[in-house]
Amino acid sequence: MSTRKEKEEQPVLAICYDFDKTLSPDDMQAQGYIQKVYGDDVQSFWKESNALAEDNEMDSNLAYMFKMKEEAEGKELFTRKKLEDYGSRVSLFPGVSEWFERIREFGKIKGVIVEHYIISSGLKEMIEGTAVAKAGAFEKIYASSFFYNKKGVAIWPAQVINYTNKTQFLFRIEKGVLDINDYGVNDYFAPEDIRVPFRNIVYIGDSDTDIPCMKLVNTYGGHSIGVYNEKNDKSKVYKMMRENRIKYFAPADYTDGSEIDIIVKSIINRTASNELLESIHYKCKEEQETIDSEINQDKIKLEKLGLIMSLESSGNFFTTHRLIEKLVKYQSWSEDEIQMLIDAALNNTQVRYIINDPDVKSFYKKVLASSSTQNNNSKELKELFE
Repeated sequence: MSTRKEKEEQPVLAICYDFDKTLSPDDMQAQGYIQKVYGDDVQSFWKESNALAEDNEMDSNLAYMFKMKEEAEGKELFTRKKLEDYGSRVSLFPGVSEWFERIREFGKIKGVIVEHYIISSGLKEMIEGTAVAKAGAFEKIYASSFFYNKKGVAIWPAQVINYTNKTQFLFRIEKGVLDINDYGVNDYFAPEDIRVPFRNIVYIGDSDTDIPCMKLVNTYGGHSIGVYNEKNDKSKVYKMMRENRIKYFAPADYTDGSEIDIIVKSIINRTASNELLESIHYKCKEEQETIDSEINQDKIKLEKLGLIMSLESSGNFFTTHRLIEKLVKYQSWSEDEIQMLIDAALNNTQVRYIINDPDVKSFYKKVLASSSTQNNNSKELKELFE
């Protein structure tokens, strides 16, 4: 069953996170799993994985997934449960454990629904094993994952997420079409029907692999934040800032009162104010469109009335055919207009004489069919048809 979210009465702010080195200080696979099946030389594991990808024109994420499975043979059960167990041991940056619920509560106070999403090239199963995921921190986790046999053993990749296809999930979040197999993500949504406009999307990441998402969010008015480990230098975030990939950067410290805490709370405050203005804008726009529609309807009504009056006074066959040609373009008629058209056919000999000409006959048959009133005039007109 597809997972779709409806537009809320309150504005929704979607905060999207990379995982490795954004919420966690290191790659999740290197926090126990690689050491168990390969050894302590973690860099050699990644070097071999990258070489496998290059030598075989292979996606680098598929390569590391294959190597994880290959290295596990004879050493470790490669099951969903084992991967979740390793995920439970993944360390998190300061404040991450309390961050998600605390930010949600702050949003609630401000009248903003805050939702947290993961968009990661890491493993979904390991992320699902973390304490924050088990506590329900995330609305949806988009990450690479395996397909498992009946015994729970991983046998094939089920989903592979790399830095370029990460962007598709932003569009799913935007429209509330969260299921990865739901093609409704390609449907057109009017701006006022979008569940999470890009201006209300925050993307938090740490490196070049996050750039496509950051660029997309920035381009459409959202907020991109680069984070860095305080133990490392800021060269990556400086580069992303220089190239307009991010709007803000902060240490990967998610404690209350930290730099990123202040930035995100400021975005929530701005969202509350901005969406109030947007709701006023759409209300004004709806009223203007209603008035325009009424004016247009009045214009059409006057146009039809003018043509009917011209038909009533038509003095030759050529003019009558030209008027019928114009009248055919209108799809609906009121009962008063129908009766005026019938009177024109019965009382104007120019119309009555050519009533069985194909264009005139076809037009009047459609008019009669749309009428809910059957009177002597409509019966008389029907009798004129051959």
